[in-house]
Amino acid sequence: MPDASNQRKNVTYSAPVGSIDLAAEAEDGTPYEIWPCHDCLPWHAEVIQDGDEVAVREWHAIDCPQFQGLVNGAAG
Repeated sequence: MPDASNQRKNVTYSAPVGSIDLAAEAEDGTPYEIWPCHDCLPWHAEVIQDGDEVAVREWHAIDCPQFQGLVNGAAG
């Protein structure tokens, strides 16, 4: 059976995408810098507000290693 880690990841513009909401600023109010993801082409971000809370929603290809790290880090 082939090793799944050796399979080619779909990180092109046509890849399915997923999102994760991240804090827009540190606890002291300092805003975070947002840099583009160099691992997937469909990456983009949007700022969302829910009441007084502001967050950054990052969209990545679901196979993107950066996205997988964020999702697995948020779950753990």
